[in-house]
Amino acid sequence: MSLTRKILLAMGGGIVVGLALGAYEGAPLVDDVVVGGVLTIVGRLFIALLQMMVVPLVLVSLVCGVTSLGDAAALGRLGVKTLALYLATTAVALVIAFGLAAAAGPGDGFRLLDDVAYDAAAAPSVVDVIAGMVPSNPVRALAEGQMLQIIVFALLLGFAISISGDAGRRVARLFDDLNEVVTRLVMLVVRTAPVGVFALVARTFATEGLELFVPLAGYALVVIAGLALQAVVVYGLLLRASGLNPMTFFAKSRAVMAFAFATSSSNATIPVTLETVERRHGVSGSVASFTVPLGATVNMDGTAIMQGVATVFIANVYGVDLGLGHFVTVILMATLASIGTAGVPSAGLVMLAMVLEQVGLPVEGIALIIGIDRLLDMLRTAVNVLGDCAVTCVVARSERAIDLEVFADRGAGADLGPAVRAGRSGATVE
Repeated sequence: MSLTRKILLAMGGGIVVGLALGAYEGAPLVDDVVVGGVLTIVGRLFIALLQMMVVPLVLVSLVCGVTSLGDAAALGRLGVKTLALYLATTAVALVIAFGLAAAAGPGDGFRLLDDVAYDAAAAPSVVDVIAGMVPSNPVRALAEGQMLQIIVFALLLGFAISISGDAGRRVARLFDDLNEVVTRLVMLVVRTAPVGVFALVARTFATEGLELFVPLAGYALVVIAGLALQAVVVYGLLLRASGLNPMTFFAKSRAVMAFAFATSSSNATIPVTLETVERRHGVSGSVASFTVPLGATVNMDGTAIMQGVATVFIANVYGVDLGLGHFVTVILMATLASIGTAGVPSAGLVMLAMVLEQVGLPVEGIALIIGIDRLLDMLRTAVNVLGDCAVTCVVARSERAIDLEVFADRGAGADLGPAVRAGRSGATVE
């Protein structure tokens, strides 16, 4: 059985078992031993293993990707295309969110509770995000997992290696070897995914259940509809415009979506995303190693949809009329804020606080949606990661750095296991 099928079965089994355990909530054996004990330990260990791999994988992959591009012109062209597509899809996601929310009117007639309160964490300003992109101490950035700073440092280091002659070539070979070793280590961790996914999903549905959707069904359904439109229509049209078959793409992206759904973390899913776009979609390692880590940091289409719908929902609950200027402000702020949104569970709520403040809405309104945010976070993370894969394929197509035979072959790379290939620094071209 392929790893893809194992992950999907584990996710389905986790939902069923989680809901069954939720029916016995309050029983010491269930709460303390099964949910609070076994499932929590297995889930945390799995997430820790994934997080352990993120920093070395991003650093090594990006350096290899930059050195393989060969010149500053290629790097600049790739960077402009990738960033432009990520920001454009985020802006489109917000337009979809506002359109659906305006039509459905979530929050109208909602009964506001008197004791609603939400202590919002301080959200970084756009100035702080831009000024903080360059690390003053790269070692500290690596230790603290500051992804945007790590990406900037890796890009600069890779560029310096590529222009350093013989010394640079020796260092590049070292990073190529490190890349192969890290890839093998990643796949050892990924092979434990079915167990980790089952534990994470089962615990979430055992503790959250589905009853939280009932009082906020309107808000949840609008968010889900927006996510579906973004995934199927926007990404589908983007792929079709680049000459790629959307149905093949979606069929071969199921495993990485299930993985993202279970972990609720774009960063934790980076290892699987890289393997998927390279081995399943046939994207060159030199492109994937650049676009995927960048996407996990700046591409938050699902989060943008949540922020757009949540803004309208909270405005309706508090009886605040939003004008065209407010919508434009939210689109600009949420698009820029996506750059500073960490790829970790529920980080979008922190950025939502900043967006609400910009349009004069009470930040306390976040407390209205925080109860169901965990489940919606799983869905929007899957869309975030799917967007990373879609943009990566489109950019690779424009750079003639995708193997169309591999992309068209539904069985290619189905096991997502280690394979003898050119390596992430080598190009598998059209």
